[in-house]
Amino acid sequence: MSAPTNPATSSHPTRSINGLVTSTRAELLRLRRWPAVWVTVGAWLALSLMFGYVFNYVSYTSGSNDFSNEGTTKAMLLAQMMPSNVPDVLVQGMPMFGGTLLMVLGAIVAGNGYGWGTWKTIFTQGPSRLSVVGGSMAALTVFVVGILVLSLLFDLACSLAIAGIESQAVTWPAFGDVATSVGAGFLVLEMWALAGYLLGTVARGPALSVGLGLVWALVVENLLRGVGQLLDPVEAFTHVLPGTAAGSLVGAIMGTSDDGTPGVLDVISGTRATWTVAAYVVVLPLLAGWLVRRRDVS
Repeated sequence: MSAPTNPATSSHPTRSINGLVTSTRAELLRLRRWPAVWVTVGAWLALSLMFGYVFNYVSYTSGSNDFSNEGTTKAMLLAQMMPSNVPDVLVQGMPMFGGTLLMVLGAIVAGNGYGWGTWKTIFTQGPSRLSVVGGSMAALTVFVVGILVLSLLFDLACSLAIAGIESQAVTWPAFGDVATSVGAGFLVLEMWALAGYLLGTVARGPALSVGLGLVWALVVENLLRGVGQLLDPVEAFTHVLPGTAAGSLVGAIMGTSDDGTPGVLDVISGTRATWTVAAYVVVLPLLAGWLVRRRDVS
């Protein structure tokens, strides 16, 4: 004869799932209506447009290569702006510009919940803390995917427009190249967004978490890599840093890091970089969830 089932115990997983789904929907609604999110998306698209197409097209049409394309012929500049090169254009700005913007977004998503007092209210009256935090990070992931898809379509539209203006035959990029760039782009952007979320959780506010994230991404890692050229232990440490992993992953896709693209590196192999970034994507949300569950709401 089987033992009786405890209704409270059996329904607990269902309540947790329902709480996670409800929290995700609520966070998606908040993010959709939050101007800061759309400012971040617009800033990323503007940077992608400038560094992927505008500067190259100005150099191409003016015949000047003094700005950022020294040693690059007009034919090479035009090829870089064609649809076949979209996989490289899509990811080339993600280690530095895209990653930094997504880290800021993740930091303010988590930090404003504490700054506005919404987390305190939800934690005491709503679903479990893990459901709330999990739903918030799930909603952030949805926006990362949306930004990635929007960026791909935006780059394709820009390249098709230039091909039409310059009367060039359209050669579509290989599906495998697009899939590789999209996958790598997701890992890089997701890692930085979750890193920002963890910082926002640690600092319990947007200002400090954003500041710490920007200093780390733009200053500290670059300084450590510079010192690592002189000290072997420091160099070994830089190989596991998120910026090094993200830059090396994109560098492996683009096949070079000598073109001066900010953040693109070849410090570690593409395989090692992929596993390092993937490890961050797994560990960072676990740390954020553990921290929220361990400490008090106050």
